[in-house]
Order: sequence, then structure tokens, then C-alpha cells
Amino acid sequence: MHARSTTVRGVPHAVDDGIARVRDHAWPRLLELEGWVGLSMLADRDSGRCIITTAWGSEEDMRLHGESAGALRTDAARVLGGEPEVAEWEIARVHRLRPTGESACARVYWGHTQPPQLDRDLDVFTFSMVPELEDVPGFCSVSQLVDRHTGRSATAISYLDRATMNRSARQIAAMRDEFVQMTGVRITEVAEFDLVFAHLRVPEMA
Repeated sequence: MHARSTTVRGVPHAVDDGIARVRDHAWPRLLELEGWVGLSMLADRDSGRCIITTAWGSEEDMRLHGESAGALRTDAARVLGGEPEVAEWEIARVHRLRPTGESACARVYWGHTQPPQLDRDLDVFTFSMVPELEDVPGFCSVSQLVDRHTGRSATAISYLDRATMNRSARQIAAMRDEFVQMTGVRITEVAEFDLVFAHLRVPEMA
């Protein structure tokens, strides 16, 4: 399965309008597209940065509807007050322990490794890190997106709410450092968001 993420560095006061636009305008139209699997949206209300991700059954489906999805992307970016930055990914891992609710948050880690090492790194994360994540209070799910051509990755870990995410920070940082030592993956950025739309509908992938 594949995904296209659109990052918009908008203005803080426009975030709620942007969320409403995605919910009321983009979501109903995406439902009509064959091969579309789901949609998620992360929002940082303090900075205005939002990440909208669409999931597709295959790379062919994602490209087939590129024009239609592009128009929706441009519309959402206009409401949010920023320019869209687009990235395309393979959905490599999805694991859910419990469903998220209205107060859910996510911490996202962007990383980079040598492309030939991606599968090894994914296996290390799945077999070493995921069991530990399940013991973290408030943990809901984890998803990993990868670009096999460049070695880039994005890992999103969701929590029940901001409080549980904050309390997990030290524990998760230790797990992250352990993973880096085991694999050599370079973490390039970490950011926290509200999980304002969680309808990816991607099946469990391990």
C-alpha cells in the first residue's frame, strides 16, 4: 500500500478552518475515488503546521487519481494559508493496540538510512521496539512510511491524549536511542501534533 503526505506550514488561526475544510470537502470527494483507502490529518495549532495523508491500495491507484487529489490538496492548503509540500511513500508497517479518540495526539519521527538497509531496520523496529511500545501507557498505534529510493522514513506514534504523550517522552526517547544504536538510522526531525482526523483504514501490517 502507498501514501501521499501533504505538509502545509500555514497560519495558526486558520488550522480549525483547514480541519473543517478537509472533513467537509476533501473527505466526501475522496470517498468516491477507486483505490483510495483512507485519510489522516495531524495539526500543530501553535505553529500552523499540518500534515494530511491519503492512503491508497497501490502506487498505481495513487498516481491514477493524482489530479483529483491534487486539486483537493491545493484547496486545503489555501484555507490553511500555506503552500503544499508533497511526499510519496510506501506504507511499511501499521500496528494498532487501541483506537484513538477525539483527544489523540501523535509524535512523528523522520529518519534516514541507506536504502538497502530499510528492510532490516523495519524488522528491528517491529520485533524489538513494537513490543516495548505496547507497554507504554496511553499508546494507541504506530505507523511507518518509507521511501525506498532515498532511504527516508516517517514513523508516527499515537497516544490517547497530550498528557499521556508528554509522560511517555523520556521512556520513548530511550527507546529511540536504543533503536538508533541498533540500526544506525539517523533521526532528522521530531515533532508533535494533535491527531485531528484518523480514518486511514489501513489493515494491520507487520
